[in-house]
Amino acid sequence: MKIVIAPDSLKGSIGAASAAKAISIGVLAACPDASIDLCPIADGGEGTVEAMVAATAGEVLVADVFDPLGAQIRAKFGLLGTNRQAGLPGQVGLSGAVSLAEGAEPTGEASGRTAVIEMASASGLMLVPSDKLDPLRTTSFGTGQLIMAALDAGARDIIVGLGDSATVDGGCGAAQAFGVTFVDGHGMACVCGLAGGGLADLGGLDLSGRDPRLAETKIIAACDVRNPLLGAAGSARVFGPQKGATPEVVELLEANLTRLADLVGSKLGLQVADLPGAGAAGGMGAGLVAFADAELVEGFAVVADAVGLSKRLAGADLCITSEGSFDKQSNSGKVAVGVAQLAAKERVPVVCIPGQASPDGPHEHFAAVRPLVGGEVTKTQAMGNPECYLTKRAEEVVRTLLAIK
Repeated sequence: MKIVIAPDSLKGSIGAASAAKAISIGVLAACPDASIDLCPIADGGEGTVEAMVAATAGEVLVADVFDPLGAQIRAKFGLLGTNRQAGLPGQVGLSGAVSLAEGAEPTGEASGRTAVIEMASASGLMLVPSDKLDPLRTTSFGTGQLIMAALDAGARDIIVGLGDSATVDGGCGAAQAFGVTFVDGHGMACVCGLAGGGLADLGGLDLSGRDPRLAETKIIAACDVRNPLLGAAGSARVFGPQKGATPEVVELLEANLTRLADLVGSKLGLQVADLPGAGAAGGMGAGLVAFADAELVEGFAVVADAVGLSKRLAGADLCITSEGSFDKQSNSGKVAVGVAQLAAKERVPVVCIPGQASPDGPHEHFAAVRPLVGGEVTKTQAMGNPECYLTKRAEEVVRTLLAIK
């Protein structure tokens, strides 16, 4: 029996690679003769660098950047290797022979590499204490610094994983890091490290100081959601509360992002308000399109292609996936549904073992959904010992399926 195990991380609890291992222990307890293929995966958020570097035999580098509140931290990014499973969707010539050791500083000695960046690494929600969450103050400047570090390392194709950010600044902070200038209504330069609250003062922008290397660089924005920038499904209203926004702050952020979208439309001739994915990571999708000529791509598709998931599913008898929360947002580019859709093409049934599940989740894609939380297991217990409960649920579901057969 061939079983592919392709989980996402359960954010705040366990990484994708550890989740895959825990699930495999449960599978083998129920079916000792099973052939296991561990394939941890991501959707552009946390775990994207790990999954893509591992899949391509690449390297991990570090750079000193500013976190969402302006403190200096050391963040990781990846340079992809040559062991590519397949090319990226719609892309030609993305490759990346690398020879730098993990933890090495960027040298800029080579060219033509493909870098992969997680916004979460520099501007992530997990970097901000819960009592300091405030999207009016948090900035994506550090993500822009990571983009510059990737260029310094020789990258000429850059994949930016959008997800798990603490920001709602429309990518303006990041844009400042690579040389875009914003001015207020009086023509004065805006403070460096623009945050969501600072967008209220926007009066103009100037791309003339932007790093010229960006004009020769292909930027792929790997989105973990398809939400537009504005409106009821937009960045502020859907994701603002997760980042500490009160109802009043949500409306202020919506107004500020609207101001940004209008400015981008009038100055650059680009309409970013309704682009699918433009609202990802606090509007970073829109910002990268406007200020870095990026292409928005579904994050799961980028990672799944790099790890060769379709090929690995071929001939499998079962696939097991996982994610933190299984709900209506799972249908918006998240890992579990993406895995199920690829598996359906190979006629492989899929079981999802999420941290917790909601009735409004897309259950129709799965042979079974068995959340960790439920019955005797509380959320606190599941988050405190996810390995134990992933193993337990995996064993339960495989035993049930074998009994049915």
